[in-house]
Amino acid sequence: MGFIERHGLWSPEQTAAAGEIRERAESGDMKVVRLVFADQHGLLRGKTVTVGELPNVLREGTGIASSLLAKDTSGRTVFPLFTKETPLGLPELRGAADMVMIPDPLTFRMLPWSPGTGWLLCDLRFTTGAPVPLCTRGLLRSVLEQAGGLAYRTGLEVEFHLFRLTDPRLGPGDPGQPGAAPEVGMLNHGYQYLSELRYDELDPILDVLRANIEGLGLPLRSLEVEFGPSQVELTLQPADGLGTADAMVLLRGAVKQVAARHGHHATFMCRPHLPGVFSSGWHLHQSMLRGGVGVFAPEAAEVGGADGTVSGRPPLSPYGTAFLGGLLRHARATSAFSTPTLNGFKRFRSLSLAPDRAVWGRDNRGAMVRVLGDGPSSTRLENRIGEPAANPYLYLASQLAAGLDGVAGGFDPGPAADEPYGTHAEPLPRSLGEALDALEADESLASRLGKDFVSYYAGIKRAEIARFEQEVTDWEQREYFRVF
Repeated sequence: MGFIERHGLWSPEQTAAAGEIRERAESGDMKVVRLVFADQHGLLRGKTVTVGELPNVLREGTGIASSLLAKDTSGRTVFPLFTKETPLGLPELRGAADMVMIPDPLTFRMLPWSPGTGWLLCDLRFTTGAPVPLCTRGLLRSVLEQAGGLAYRTGLEVEFHLFRLTDPRLGPGDPGQPGAAPEVGMLNHGYQYLSELRYDELDPILDVLRANIEGLGLPLRSLEVEFGPSQVELTLQPADGLGTADAMVLLRGAVKQVAARHGHHATFMCRPHLPGVFSSGWHLHQSMLRGGVGVFAPEAAEVGGADGTVSGRPPLSPYGTAFLGGLLRHARATSAFSTPTLNGFKRFRSLSLAPDRAVWGRDNRGAMVRVLGDGPSSTRLENRIGEPAANPYLYLASQLAAGLDGVAGGFDPGPAADEPYGTHAEPLPRSLGEALDALEADESLASRLGKDFVSYYAGIKRAEIARFEQEVTDWEQREYFRVF
């Protein structure tokens, strides 16, 4: 009896799917399998095994160093792992001991751009079989279990930049933690939102991306030209539970890998440091379903004026109204997860189609939360707070936790903001440090996400801030080097 069976880690559906993977491996069209997990930053880490090793992996999982959970975005280890101290209160991490990656057979894909390569997303377990509490996919699963039997449905609109790669910066002097950024060229001039001509300029590489995304079985809805130079947007069909988060980590990996193989550089960084480039966002559409029917829509008797509101109240059910109230009440704290980079907070500007304060509006793109739809199947909340670099599991988990807390507390979202950039309301944090302060002060949100996880996450991010504060920036050089 293998590790997976011994600890009862798979459902019957996963066990059946594992059997299908074994059969496919025996057919001869598979050579290797990439085993990956999404780390604390939403970056995919893992190992590649040969098809001959796959049966063993499907019985036992595979070991991987726990030190990966102690690293910031540059790959630097933040927490001590080789002292007498217990790292993060988890003795299993001492000495960078192994964890076990447990593949989820329901996530299996063949990668269209890498012939003969399979792909499996994994969960993390300790060698005792216990779940690793720092596994972000596991964290989302734990928050989903708080939903009282309702399904959390989410759909994404994600913006990113797609450039022509001119120099990958792989010379002898370029490595580092982090290494030199690549040099790129634009694919179009931008400033022509949804222009068909601009789209056609990008079509050769967008068609390659589309074919590979659809080849993965991801539910691609649209490809769009955004306002900024070399900026595009993809949207996916909504999914329940882990579906959107799993799709997002695979989508980001696919876009970056396929682009690189075709001489391009794709980045999900919010605001690249390039002339004229615009910030990118990740708008998250969300609703709750009971028995497949949405619960955010109001009853017919509750709907008022021409805009579907009653005295400026949300065109939502009491459940949906309180859920919205939770998103607004916890917006400052959840921004630490929806906008987890120092760079991302440069997006929160007035009159920019990005939010700068915690308000809602009826189909208003200036508001943080946009209330949309006119029936049980379409009524939803679009939160425009996120950046595309966010860890999908933490973004969704924090949004759901905030909404559920709003339902539990009956939170009132207040009236709609007709002037979202002029309404008196709680401002969104202006920096990652300010967001972390709000997160650490939000006890009710921390209780749903796990106080130990919040402390761990804040520690990782504060180390990132400390490194930044020690650097001399281009701005400082321009501002002071000549004049003083």
